[in-house]
Amino acid sequence: MNVATAVASTPGILLVRVGQAGCALRWDAERQCWRWPDPIGSQLYAWPAPPAMPSGLRLQERACAIACCSSGRLLLGLGKRLGLLDLPPPGQPSRPLQAQVLLTIDAAEPRTSISDGCADRHGNFVFGTANTATDQRPIGSFYQYSQRHGLRRLALPAVVKAASIAFSPDGRQLYFADATRGDLMRCDYDAERGKVSNTKTFTELAGPGAGAAIVDSVGNVWSVQDGVLVQYERDGRLLQRIALAREAAASVAFGGDGMRQLLVLGAQGGLYGLPPDLARGLAPGVEDGLFIDSGSASTGRAHA
Repeated sequence: MNVATAVASTPGILLVRVGQAGCALRWDAERQCWRWPDPIGSQLYAWPAPPAMPSGLRLQERACAIACCSSGRLLLGLGKRLGLLDLPPPGQPSRPLQAQVLLTIDAAEPRTSISDGCADRHGNFVFGTANTATDQRPIGSFYQYSQRHGLRRLALPAVVKAASIAFSPDGRQLYFADATRGDLMRCDYDAERGKVSNTKTFTELAGPGAGAAIVDSVGNVWSVQDGVLVQYERDGRLLQRIALAREAAASVAFGGDGMRQLLVLGAQGGLYGLPPDLARGLAPGVEDGLFIDSGSASTGRAHA
C-alpha cells in the first residue's frame, strides 16, 4: 500500500477554456498542438489552434477517445464505433464533421460503449469499453484494433469501465484500470500477436474514479484519480499528487518542444499548464504512437 502523500493544490496556468467537458487529451506532433474531444458538446478542440484553423470543430457524433493517424487523420471512439476523421483544409468554413466508420464494437450488447483508448508503439489502437447501464455489471472489455489484423479482444479482466490505458516507453508493457474499482494494473504486451501476459497490480488506487494515464520517458506513470493527478515511479512508489484548484483533472498529456510540457485537461473544459515549481525537473514525455490507417505507410514515429 502506498504511504499517504499530501496533495499539492495549484491554480495551474489556464491556457484556454472551451466546451463543457474534457476527457482524452493527446499531442498531435504533426500539427504541433494538443487535441481533445468534448463528449457533451460534440466538439473537437485544439490548442494552440493550427494556422487558419478554428480551435473547435463540430462533430456529428460524440467522441470520447482519440488517436492521431499516420495519414494525418484522427481515429475517434464514437460510442460503440471506431471512425476515421479527415480534418478540413485550413480556412474552410466550419461544418459538422462526419467520421468514416470502421467497425462497431460488441454490436449485440447495447449496454457497452468505448470509454478509453490510445495507439500503441506499433501502430495499433488499444481501447476498452464501459457498461453504460444502471446495473454497472463488469461487462466491459479491452481490445486491440489494426487494419492489418482487425479486432482482437485482449485477455484482460472484465471491467465496469475501462480506463488508464497507457504503454511503457518501449511499448512492451500495458497499463489499464477499471475506473470504478480495483487497482491500476500492468501486464506484458505483445503487439504483433495481440497477446497479454503476466498481469499484476501496479499500484492501489486512492479510490474509484480512475481516469487517463500516461507514461513518461523514464517510466514514471501519471494517473488521474478522483480528479487528482498522481505520479508514480516505475516500481509503483508514489511520488506526488497534484490537484487543480479550479476544477477536477480529467486527462493529461506531454507535448511541445522535446515533449517537455505537461498539460492537464480539466473536467469542465479548462486546459492548464503546471506552474514552474511543479514542472521543474520533470522527465520529458514520449510521443504517442500513430495509428496506421489504410493507404499510409508505417513511419518510424509510429514504431518508436
